[in-house]
Formats: sequence, C-alpha cells, structure tokens
Amino acid sequence: MTAEPIPRASSAVIRRAVPTWTYFTASAVFHYLGPSFAVLLFARVGALGVAGLRIWSAAIVFILWRRPWRILTRLDAGGRRLVLAWGCVLAVMNTVFYLAIARLQLGTVAAIEFLPVVALAALGARSARNATALAAAVGGVWLVTEVRLADEPAGFVFAFANAALFASYIIVAHRASRYLPNGVDGLAAAMVIACVCVTPLSALQAAPAFADPVALAAGVGVGVSSSVIPYVCDQLAMARMARSTYALLVSLLPATATVIGIAVLHQVPTLPELVGVALVMAAVALHREVGEPAHTASQTTDS
Repeated sequence: MTAEPIPRASSAVIRRAVPTWTYFTASAVFHYLGPSFAVLLFARVGALGVAGLRIWSAAIVFILWRRPWRILTRLDAGGRRLVLAWGCVLAVMNTVFYLAIARLQLGTVAAIEFLPVVALAALGARSARNATALAAAVGGVWLVTEVRLADEPAGFVFAFANAALFASYIIVAHRASRYLPNGVDGLAAAMVIACVCVTPLSALQAAPAFADPVALAAGVGVGVSSSVIPYVCDQLAMARMARSTYALLVSLLPATATVIGIAVLHQVPTLPELVGVALVMAAVALHREVGEPAHTASQTTDS
C-alpha cells in the first residue's frame, strides 16, 4: 500500500505554521555547509565525482519521497520546459561550483556568485540605487579575486561560470515556485533530469567511491545536505516571500559561506577579502529588480 501525498491545503497549513525566515536560515546554512563537507571529500574523490554523488543521491531521495513522474504527467508544455531548464541548470551549476571550490576558498566563490544577480538587476531597472549596488558588487568581487587571480586562473573561470548559472537558478527556481502546482515536486523532477545530465561528466571520477564505503556515505550526506535540504527550503521560502524580500536575505549568503569556510575548512580570509565580501553583501541588499516595491525589507506573501 503506497502512501498518499499530503493534500495541498493541509501542507499549506503546515508551512504557514513555520516562520518563513526559518526556511531561509536552513537554506543559507546548508547551501554552503554541504559543499564544505564536499571539499573534505575531495581527498578521496575528484570534484566531478563528488558533484555526481551529490546529484545522484539527491535524486534518489526525491524519487522515493515525491515520485516526481506524477507532476510531469500533469504539466503543460511550458511547465515541462521549465522543469527541463531547471534540471540542466542544476547539473551544470553544481559541477562548475565544485570545480571552483576545489581551487578557491568557499567565501571567494560565494562572493563571485552574486555579481551577475546584481548586474542583471541593474540592467533591467536602471537607477542610481542599482548603479551604486553594481559598483559595490564589482569592487567587492575585484577585492576577493585580485589576491589570488594569478595563482588560480582556472578556479576563477569556474567561479564566474558558476555565478552566471546561479543567477539562472534563482530566476528559474523563483518562476517554478509560482508557476508549478507544487514547487517541491517540480524540484524533484528537475533533480532527476540533473541526474541524467551529470552522469556523463561525473561517472568516471565517481567510480572509486563505490568501492569506498566511507566516501560513498559521505557523498550521500553531501547530496542530502547540499541538494535536498537547501533547495526544498528555497522553494518553501520563495513561495511565501516577495522576490524583493528574498533578495534582501540572500545578501547574507556570502557571510554564511565565509563563516562556514573558517569554521569547517579553516579558510581564513585576508582583510581585503573580508571587505570584498562585505561590499558584495551590501550590493545584494541594495539592488532592486524591475517592478519591486520600495518596502523591500518587510513585504511577504503567503501561498
């Protein structure tokens, strides 16, 4: 006998019982805590292999939990294209992210992630506020990259590629949270697509993990903590927050990454790097996208 999914009305009541900020807090912590564990796993498995283990294990969890094929049968052509794009972005984003953090500090990669987000907002809504935010973001990214650019050029190529994909992820995930009948089910379907996409890239490096129980267990843990908990929390937060409020809270992520990098990986940033991270945080908090209201810090919506 198979378990029936929780009716949407009942799950909405449960979600509203939990403060919205708790979803974002969990997402912020696990968004970089999982990758910090992945960095420790690089001693046993290559970066591409860890990316594969992360996505495969997350896909298995979602298959057992959400049965994602059910939502695909209910979606129209536009919904299926959205899920397909989401899955492709997740696969490539996670792959280049791991290639970046294998070479650079976690806080540096996190700071670079937000430059395209601010730049897209500045291009879409030209204003003095967004111009100031873009200038702060560019200055901050210059500070965190200038120190080590000559030492790790490949790392920065991957970091900037990850940044472009991260901006795409925010756009696609936010659209999915509003367009799809259930954002978490859509995420499950996207993760299965990501699983298919990442396999040709990761299979060779991941193979040794299947003969190493410690590495395999660690890979599963990275998948759950990196691709299940934060992405589910993102969907629950996005469905209840205005995009402006979510964008404001996202400004905390570079600091989260820096703190986790120090605590878990002992990656202590220099003073210029700390100033750079602070500038990026200020830029993300300051920027405003097209159509956003002025009261960015307090507007929320329940669904």
